Amino acid sequence: MASAVRAQPRLRASADKAGPAPGADTAGRAGGLPAAPGDIPGHRFDDEDYPAYSMGRAAEMLGVTQAFLRNLGAARLIEPQRSEGGHRRYSRYQLRLAARARELLDQGTALEAACRIIILEDQLAEALRINIELQQSRDRHQPDNASRRTA
Repeated sequence: MASAVRAQPRLRASADKAGPAPGADTAGRAGGLPAAPGDIPGHRFDDEDYPAYSMGRAAEMLGVTQAFLRNLGAARLIEPQRSEGGHRRYSRYQLRLAARARELLDQGTALEAACRIIILEDQLAEALRINIELQQSRDRHQPDNASRRTA
């Protein structure tokens, strides 16, 4: 079965060693404290592909068992990254896929069919996003083309 897993983001060797983003402003906070994660543009907490959630936390957030998440991995719908200790880590994107799988299974859809539906939904959403970007790009450049034709 085709996997809905996006290309895995390149991560630093250890999230604990990660400092502020290059060029981040840490001044201007009371007592010289570093900026809050939300204050740093491009911080990994804003990255929906960052594997921030342990298996236990992910299962708790979704209201499912850890075995359910392992089954989604076996079905190749989501492939969690592994911590240095070998523990599964899930991203917000993967949690959305798992939540959608749970919805479909609750409606009586078989696991394989649910995985295929989710993959197709994800591909359609990405194609629509790209189409909108291309249309916006075309619309931005269209006035330039019209002025060139009249010159």
